Amino acid sequence: MADEQQASPEIDPIEEGCEEASSEAPTVDAVQAEIEGLQQQLLEAQEQSLRAAADAQNARRRADQDVEKAHKFGQEKLVTDLLPVVDNLERAIDAVVDIDSEALKSVLEGIELTLKSFQDTLARNSVETINPEGEPFNPQLHQAMTMVESPNAEPNSVINVFQKGYTLHGRLIRPAMVVVSKAPAAS
Repeated sequence: MADEQQASPEIDPIEEGCEEASSEAPTVDAVQAEIEGLQQQLLEAQEQSLRAAADAQNARRRADQDVEKAHKFGQEKLVTDLLPVVDNLERAIDAVVDIDSEALKSVLEGIELTLKSFQDTLARNSVETINPEGEPFNPQLHQAMTMVESPNAEPNSVINVFQKGYTLHGRLIRPAMVVVSKAPAAS
């Protein structure tokens, strides 16, 4: 038996592990390629993270703007519904012809005070009146109802206002309905 043991060459277990390790160990090129691949994945992940953060910031900014607009213009429908009341109060004042009567004077005074109170309330809520009589016609703020030849007025200017217009925080909520002058026709 001793001869059998000598007949087979002895294999050093350390050398055997090194041979296995060297045959399974990645090459320098493979390690370099893996590092480059991981760096590329890292760059892509960072880019995706930046995009996600930018998207979240944009969504937050849009939401803030929407909330701000809702606060500013949320009362637009209410204001639009109340404007005919202002128009009617103004018409009532214009309709009173005979102010010699004491009864009409007190009614007229009440209507004027009510109108003034209403206009002050609108002004406190950033509602501004557009009364463009004598100004140049602006199609962004005025609605031309008709054009009239007028030798006394500058062509394309407002000579009469049928109905005042209004803006809310600078946004037009009702255009002024106007009569616009035009140059007289040449005879």
